[in-house]
Amino acid sequence: MVGSALPTELVLGDLRIETPVVLAPMAGITNAAYRRLCAEQGAGLYVCEMITSRGLVEGDETTRKMLVFDELETVRSVQLYGTDPVYVGKAAEILCADYGVAHVDLNFGCPVPKVTRKGGGGALPWKRGLLGEILEAAVTATAPYGVPVTMKTRKGLDEDHLTYLDAGRIAQETGVAAIALHGRTVEQAYSGEADWDSIARLVEHVDIPVLGNGDIWEAGDAVRMVRETGAAGVVVGRGCLGRPWLFRDLAAAFSSTPTETVLPTLGEVRAVMRRHAELLCRHMGEERGCKEFRKHVSWYLKGFRAGGPLRHSLALVDSLADLDRLLAELDPDERFPVSELGAPRGRQGSPRKRVALPEGWLDDTDGRGARWREDADEATGG
Repeated sequence: MVGSALPTELVLGDLRIETPVVLAPMAGITNAAYRRLCAEQGAGLYVCEMITSRGLVEGDETTRKMLVFDELETVRSVQLYGTDPVYVGKAAEILCADYGVAHVDLNFGCPVPKVTRKGGGGALPWKRGLLGEILEAAVTATAPYGVPVTMKTRKGLDEDHLTYLDAGRIAQETGVAAIALHGRTVEQAYSGEADWDSIARLVEHVDIPVLGNGDIWEAGDAVRMVRETGAAGVVVGRGCLGRPWLFRDLAAAFSSTPTETVLPTLGEVRAVMRRHAELLCRHMGEERGCKEFRKHVSWYLKGFRAGGPLRHSLALVDSLADLDRLLAELDPDERFPVSELGAPRGRQGSPRKRVALPEGWLDDTDGRGARWREDADEATGG
């Protein structure tokens, strides 16, 4: 499916997003500070780190601490993980009633073994009946608040056990506002290339909006995906690691008057790094905020000439004063390394040798009435 006109907004029920771009929830990354940083760059929907429905319902302190929002975060969006319709429904209601959430996304795409071996994440859509129960519970719980529910999934467990077309049909039948498809199987994890053709097939298969996910490293990739697949928008994850200005480029690409992408100098990157650290410290306190910032250093400096000792020192920074001193050593005039454009970022790894599943998981495709263990301390992003 090839189109020419690009969408300029994303409509999810009564919720209208100015740009058809969604920040994928990533564990340890998409906290309130990072969401604010990305929002300062460009419009879109910025999703909180994934939380567990059971943890929220049972009042788990770690889960509740993840539900922190910036004061300027006017559209609160949260992704829920769960394998039990009762817990998912209750958690969705809590998010609406107690946290003022405007959008709930359900995770059926996480490939992490500790999640899939319990029947969660990317494993769950194999159980079509259970998937329908969970989606219906969430939609019913959020309906009184006018909050749309979306879901994220993958193509299937592997190429021999595809589920995405059935998942799309079930999502539409249960009143889900949109479905996001990562064009990889659980077996692939983050390896190989995303299959955008599967996104196009899902677009043709359902009437609800389909969001495309996978291998969006530059704004041009997002435009090409939408034109090639007919997707209503895109979900961006690893491509924005160390590059929150990607949302500026995406907003420009999907606007009614697109502008040419301008690559930042190292001086401009340095300013974004300082802003990121400042926001982390504001939300978490200086000590913890600086520790959280350390993981981002290598992503921000990827491809730049900054020497090993300086990178090492930045990765150990423990105060904003130290950060300022170290950032001053970076050459502000150094140009952005064009060799990094279009290159994968973040985790990739190898395909799974096998997908970790509960015993007997493949024996039937229904799953209603059975429940699989859901730990309150699981918060792995997908």
